Amino acid sequence: MKPNILVLALLLSGTTPLFAQHAKTLHESAIVVDTHGDIMFNQIRNGLDVGKRQTSGNFDLVRAKEGGLDVQVFSIWCDHTGGYALANRQIDSLQSLIRRYPEKIAQVRNAEDLKKTVVEGKMAALFGVEGGHMIENRLDYVDSLAKRGMTYLTLTWNNSTPWASSAAEEVLGKLRNKAGLNAFGKKVVKRLNKLGVMVDLSHVGEQTFYDAVKISNKPVIASHSSVYALNAVPRNLKDSQLKAVAKSGGVVFVNFYSGFIDSTYSARQKGFLKKYDAELKTLGAKYGRSHAMDTLMVIHQKEADELRPPLSKLIDHIDYLVKLIGAEHVGLGADFDGAESYPLGINSVADYPLITAALLERGYADKDIKLILGENFIRVLKANAGK
Repeated sequence: MKPNILVLALLLSGTTPLFAQHAKTLHESAIVVDTHGDIMFNQIRNGLDVGKRQTSGNFDLVRAKEGGLDVQVFSIWCDHTGGYALANRQIDSLQSLIRRYPEKIAQVRNAEDLKKTVVEGKMAALFGVEGGHMIENRLDYVDSLAKRGMTYLTLTWNNSTPWASSAAEEVLGKLRNKAGLNAFGKKVVKRLNKLGVMVDLSHVGEQTFYDAVKISNKPVIASHSSVYALNAVPRNLKDSQLKAVAKSGGVVFVNFYSGFIDSTYSARQKGFLKKYDAELKTLGAKYGRSHAMDTLMVIHQKEADELRPPLSKLIDHIDYLVKLIGAEHVGLGADFDGAESYPLGINSVADYPLITAALLERGYADKDIKLILGENFIRVLKANAGK
């Protein structure tokens, strides 16, 4: 049984006690899954012990328990360098975390093991490799990563590979090769299908997307993408793409990043960054730009919070997806520790109960909320892994 979720009481002040109890009971009874967290690269590489409560970042096992998060897919990622070796070092770090806290977390590889682990009261840990560049154009590296437990491979990150084009580079006109999957890229998709590894189409260009959907004989996913019709950024998916994922039997897992769910965020953020440009440059020289931006927003937290969209904007994306492709094809891929801003109230994995309460307030049925929170992931995992 999950612990009492204190943050829910804060959200539900002003609602009826019956509603509050319903939301709490529903959240506790659901299996809650997050399909994308950049914890390995942005926390563990900095020496943080996420088995203990942290005062920075969006994830640790303590806050995950408080938020009722049962399953975390850890992202294995690097930018353009490091590739396969760095992927293995991050997997080593994840397994080291599991060895240190065997009473709290266990690695799982399929739906059966996932359910058993959740029943035992532990977090079920899986990992996805974010970016085809990390296989270094070698099918045997796909095999090796699958052997270690790779749950999904995101075919590209923002950078294209020689065998697949990314959304970012397609839009910016930076492609060196023809858009889409080449012959080797098609072999990668077929190998993933054979190995029971999910084909992840977040980040990929449109031609790569449709090539992969056509080739895959198993349901595909978008591990952390939102709705283009609500915010026309390259990382979000157009209606035809959303329908294609659903037609394959797959799931779109909504990204929580403010810049993907709120069409006004980017312009407002630019004003904020311009105001503090000198300070950002100083921090960037010390920490690197990504960490510098996070630090800047902590220093000026009140102003940074004014940039954040309301939680309702995130729920709007879930609503749109449910109406377009059905609740059975929607899930949550927060992208925690991978961005500098999330909706108001969503500060860490402790805050997942707010999603459940907000969906109830929109009139969602309990069974559909449970699908969105985690059951859809379990189904698509089973369809790929075979059990």
